[in-house]
Amino acid sequence: MSPDLPLPPVRGTLTRDRPLADLTWLRVGGPADVLFQPADEADLAAFLAALPPDVPVFPMGVGSNLIVRDGGIRGVVIRLGRGFNGIEVDGATLRAGAAALDAHVARRAAEAGRDLTFLRTIPGAIGGAVRMNAGCYGSYVADQLRAVRVIGRDGTAKTLQADELHLAYRSSRLPEGAVIVEAMFDAPAGDPADLAARMEEQLAKRDATQPTKDRTAGSTFRNPAGYSSTGAAGDSHELKAWSVIDKAGLRGARLGGAVMNEKHPNFLTNAGGATAAELEQLGELVRKKVYDSSGITLEWEIMRVGDPAPEASPE
Repeated sequence: MSPDLPLPPVRGTLTRDRPLADLTWLRVGGPADVLFQPADEADLAAFLAALPPDVPVFPMGVGSNLIVRDGGIRGVVIRLGRGFNGIEVDGATLRAGAAALDAHVARRAAEAGRDLTFLRTIPGAIGGAVRMNAGCYGSYVADQLRAVRVIGRDGTAKTLQADELHLAYRSSRLPEGAVIVEAMFDAPAGDPADLAARMEEQLAKRDATQPTKDRTAGSTFRNPAGYSSTGAAGDSHELKAWSVIDKAGLRGARLGGAVMNEKHPNFLTNAGGATAAELEQLGELVRKKVYDSSGITLEWEIMRVGDPAPEASPE
């Protein structure tokens, strides 16, 4: 994108050449050509409508499941904030802004006697949870999602029903360039005290088995195909990505500052000073060695975006 490209006026914040490392959980990544933080939905819609259609846009959540490569992201990165984090409960319906944290949504629902407890231990915000059909403990976004509202690349608002998103294991199909701004869930009834107790149990289980205090981006690889899906009846969940990584002898594998975590080997970790390239290269090395040892091809769950760092010019 040309640095001279005029950008539409906004009420939010536009920052050119904005480093993104501090906006991701792994703390790596180069700059975005432009970072746009819209004030509200109208600001976002007007900006997208006026932005030349050939300029790419990348909606970014809280960076909990993301590697931004060292060369950064071309085009406009859109990061939703306070204007998009509302949570409202009306009977069995819960509406959450795309920037609302999953944990906050689970807690607010429980306080109102509504069960979205599976969201409590999922890192990140609702927009990313929908995009990735996030889930745990056998429940997935696909099980509870009714619809989403999006702003299209042309600036028009549209409501999409859950079945239009083609939600599958850790994936969805959204229109190109569309930005999720709100999600509507069907939340079953539950006793607030029971729901709170269940979430405490989930947190204790997570903290006992996952490196929650380390610099990670959640699970690195999807559980192998055929062994995990959206939780449909008859699917097996016996084979886990961490297990085949462990059996390949890769628990604690290291490349520079990147490590496959000792506590849970499916958590790629920035142990200090890692580059995005080191993290991605270690992940690819793990994929190769797991395939060599078991014949299983691991698929990335972490989203990797942007350009590699430019090669240094010879002196």
